[in-house]
Amino acid sequence: MAAKTSKKMPSPQREALLEVLEARFDKKPLRHKGIRWDDVAARLTAAPDKLWSLHQMEITGGEPDVVGRDPQTDEYLFMDCSPESPKGRVSVCYDRAGLDSRKEHKPANTAIDLAAEMGVELLTPEQYRELQTLGEFDLKTSSWVLTPPEIRKLGGALFGDRRYDTVFIYHNGAQSYYGARGFRAVLKV
Repeated sequence: MAAKTSKKMPSPQREALLEVLEARFDKKPLRHKGIRWDDVAARLTAAPDKLWSLHQMEITGGEPDVVGRDPQTDEYLFMDCSPESPKGRVSVCYDRAGLDSRKEHKPANTAIDLAAEMGVELLTPEQYRELQTLGEFDLKTSSWVLTPPEIRKLGGALFGDRRYDTVFIYHNGAQSYYGARGFRAVLKV
């Protein structure tokens, strides 16, 4: 995916994505109690750049769905709800500094850079835990989460997964990457 990618989607592609999102919304009503699809669809239709970002989440395997509303801004929150870390976003270092510190076997991208290209943000550790209350995610994979600056300054980065029916937030060097670790994103609409 190029950083200069056009954020315009052809009308048939927009309509197809809206159909996929609506079907997912209808299939998992417990993720978004009290939220009506028509209201979400109206916001999406008015924000084509957000719809483009949702398309990026979808084509990389994230299966985005509405999981609530931001209490400060009243925006709808879409998060990746794929059972495992999205396949199109694995094998990435945490950020550019982590990637640059690798001497060999560098991955193609970083979680932070790829999220920025997609127009989304990594989940915070708190958002990751909230997502895990809506289902069981990352039983076989793990996902980078937004790391506080004080940890990142010391070379570390955080990731989460679910093992033994418990959600864990761990640390690793930001330069590390694994085929089973990607990142989950959030998009506010």
